[in-house]
Amino acid sequence: MATTQQLREQRANIWEQMKEVMDRAEREGRNLTAEESQTYDRLETDLDTKGDEITRQERFENRADEFSKVDRTGVVTPADSGPTGDDVAKGYTEAFNRYLRNGITALDHEDQKTLRAGWVDNPQNAAGVGTGSAGGYTVPPEFRQKLVERLMFVAAMRQLAEVITTDTGANLPWPTVDDTGNEGAILGENTQATEQDVTFGQNSLDAYTYSSKIVRVSLQLLNDNAFGLDTWLANALGGRIGRVQNRHFTVGTGTGQPDGIITSASVGVTAAAVGAVTYDELVDLTESLDPAYLSTGNARFMMSQAARKLLRKLKDGQNRPLWEPSLQSSTPDTLMGYGLSLNNYMSAPATGVKSIGFGDIREAYVIRDVSDFALLRLTERYADYLQVGFLGFQRSDGTLQNAAAFKTLQQA
Repeated sequence: MATTQQLREQRANIWEQMKEVMDRAEREGRNLTAEESQTYDRLETDLDTKGDEITRQERFENRADEFSKVDRTGVVTPADSGPTGDDVAKGYTEAFNRYLRNGITALDHEDQKTLRAGWVDNPQNAAGVGTGSAGGYTVPPEFRQKLVERLMFVAAMRQLAEVITTDTGANLPWPTVDDTGNEGAILGENTQATEQDVTFGQNSLDAYTYSSKIVRVSLQLLNDNAFGLDTWLANALGGRIGRVQNRHFTVGTGTGQPDGIITSASVGVTAAAVGAVTYDELVDLTESLDPAYLSTGNARFMMSQAARKLLRKLKDGQNRPLWEPSLQSSTPDTLMGYGLSLNNYMSAPATGVKSIGFGDIREAYVIRDVSDFALLRLTERYADYLQVGFLGFQRSDGTLQNAAAFKTLQQA
C-alpha cells in the first residue's frame, strides 16, 4: 500500500501532465484538439480519484491506533473504554453496548439505572439527570468521539467554523460584531480619553433536533461479536446527520433551520458571466476583505467541486495555474496561495448564485451543539424482518457572527 506522501506525489505528477496538455495548446495558440480534451478529462478524473485515495489513506492512518486496541473478538479493551478509565465509565460503556446488541430487556436493573441516568462523570450518582430526547439513551464518550469524527469528515463547515457546546438547548442570544472600522487616537497630556463604543448586533442560537432517520441492522450482525457495531453505527448516524447539518450550515434559510454562511454572507464581487469566473474577479474577491482577516493565516476559499473544476484551468498574469495540489499531509490544496476547501452543498456556477466563498470561516461563523447525543433502539418495529432499527438525535444550530470576515462571489 502506498503511503500518503507517495499518493500526494503521484497526484502532483498527474497535475503536471494536465498543465502540459494546456500549455502545449497555449504555446501553439490554439484550442485543445479532441484527443487532447479526452486526455485532459481522463487525467482530471485520475486526479480526483487520487485525491479520494489520499483522504481514505489519511483516515486509515488516523484510525490505526484505535483499532490496535481492539481484540480479535471486536471488543474494545478496558484501556479504551472511556476517558476517565475508572470502573464507572467502563460500566456505562459496557451497559450501552449490551443495550445496542440485545435491547433493554437483556439488561439487569443496575444497567438500566445507569443508562437512564445519562452519561456524566459518575452516572450512578446522577439520579436527577434526564435521558436524551425522544426516550433515547445518551451515548458514552467513546461512541460520541467516533460519531464526531464522522461528522467532521463529511461536513466542511464543522471542520472550519467555531464550534461551541452547551449543556442545555435553551435559546442562546449570540453577539455579532465588526470592530475593524474603529481605531485608537493620540492622547494629549492632561486630556481626557474619548469613548468609542463597540456596536454589537445580535443573532440567536437555537437547538434544532436533527434525526439520522432509521438505520436498520440484521439480528445476525447484532449477534456476531466480530462485527464492530459501535464503530459502524457511529459512522452511519454521523454521516447522515453530518450531511444535513452541513447543508444547513452552508445554505440554510434561517427559517426553521440554521442561517447558512453562504445565505447570510454579503457579496464581495459580482462576476460578469453566468457560468465562469476570471482571475481578476478572484483578486477582487480576496481584496474585498479587510487585511485584518487575511493576515491571520485562516483565510481560504470554499466552493463546490464543479466550481473548482472551472478554476483549475485559470492562470495568472505570469501564466501560472491558480490552483496547486498539496504535497503535504493535512495541508489543503491552494488557490492563489490560499487554502481551498470543497463543499458540495454550495452551488455550481449558474445564473445569480453565490458560487465561491472566501474568508476566515472560524471568525465568521459559529456552530452551537447541545452536549447530549441520544440514540433510540427500535426492537419490535422490524421484528418480522429479523432486524432492529436505530435512530440518532443531535441538537445543533449555527449563525453568522462576523459578516466582515467572509465574502462571496455571485454570478451575473
